[in-house]
Amino acid sequence: MITAAYRLVETLAVNGVTHVFCVPGESYLAVLDAFVDFQDRIQVITCRHEAGAANMAVAYAKLTGRPGICFVTRGPGATHASIGVHTASQDSAPLILFVGQVARSDRGREGFQEIDYTAMFGSMTKLAVEVSDPTRIVEITTRAFATAMQGRQGPVVVALPEDMLSENAGDRTPRAMQPAQATLDPAVALTIAARLEKSARPLMILGGTGWNDAALARLASWAEQIELPIALSWRRKDLLDNNHPCYAGDLSIRPSAGLNERIKAADLVIAIGSRLGDIPTLGYQMFSAEEAATKLIHIHPAAQDLNRVWQVSLSAIASEAHAALALSELIIKRRWKEWRQAARTDYERSIEPVTSVGNVNLSQIFTFLAQVLPPDAILANGAGNYAAWPNRFYRYRNPRTQLAPTSGAMGFGFPAGIAAKIVHPERDVIA
Repeated sequence: MITAAYRLVETLAVNGVTHVFCVPGESYLAVLDAFVDFQDRIQVITCRHEAGAANMAVAYAKLTGRPGICFVTRGPGATHASIGVHTASQDSAPLILFVGQVARSDRGREGFQEIDYTAMFGSMTKLAVEVSDPTRIVEITTRAFATAMQGRQGPVVVALPEDMLSENAGDRTPRAMQPAQATLDPAVALTIAARLEKSARPLMILGGTGWNDAALARLASWAEQIELPIALSWRRKDLLDNNHPCYAGDLSIRPSAGLNERIKAADLVIAIGSRLGDIPTLGYQMFSAEEAATKLIHIHPAAQDLNRVWQVSLSAIASEAHAALALSELIIKRRWKEWRQAARTDYERSIEPVTSVGNVNLSQIFTFLAQVLPPDAILANGAGNYAAWPNRFYRYRNPRTQLAPTSGAMGFGFPAGIAAKIVHPERDVIA
């Protein structure tokens, strides 16, 4: 007999999972037993606290672009891990959290450590589901991968009743899931080209997580060719080399000096991947309704995040990488050298070290680190006033080198740093 627990781990392996983060618990012992059969393919990292395990899985997802996998036990294990789920939700990070559950015969009796996980996690996940039928374990686990990766990436929670895991999983065997991605409508790309040719002061905003290195490199080269300034959204500073001549700063709690004014002055703003959420838009005050309707173009992989706050002049559903590749093919004759240079000058002025109280000047420290650390060094931080220093003064140069929660969750930096060394043991990691 092939158990549901075995099929679950087999499905993970078939979908390319190489690392799993967990705090062991009696509610999913059958899964831990199954991992023994796949120890040559999957490394199980045992943690001491579920918040750390979940944060490590989120960091893994951000570093690799693949779903981070986390296992925790029921009740307290799930509640501890919930901070990582919320971080994955606001970060648009593909996380799959598997939670042990009481036996099906005890459901609804408020059994030991029982929680309704579909209710608990429903508002902070793309999908929260409980597997009651062992023959559906492959189906639901594969669906978890698809849901986490497709559209706007995000977290999925799968609850696993303890007794179900030891039952017969049936004949269905797993296959690797290939996530569907939306491409940019060619008509939309041509419209953007026409709008750019008419624009005197265009600016691009990049955000989101559905990127790859090739798409980012192509977009950076295209922007440099036409001299188009680019701003980066909240804690997305690694999407463009901060030394790039088109880099104009980031839209954080303390945005780069002059950047908000420049966006106000722009007559065309093209946002790719960013939700245009609370922090990067100054509490949704960056655009008036009229401004959004005339100058804002919004490209995002999820329909529900388009025209959510503002009704924009043009919206399109597309993955970040596909949108970037499509736009980088456009032939634009117009150039914006002076506009781009002014934006760059504002940024350079904003990162000059400042005076501070005491003997430790963090602006000088992070300026120094940006000079001596290699471009592929990874910085990991949580939340608090201290995080403003690396965000402002450190220059990120390579993609997937900034591990910082957009949710404002404290305690993320250290477990994220551990995950970074697991994924990239040869690279420098600062937590």
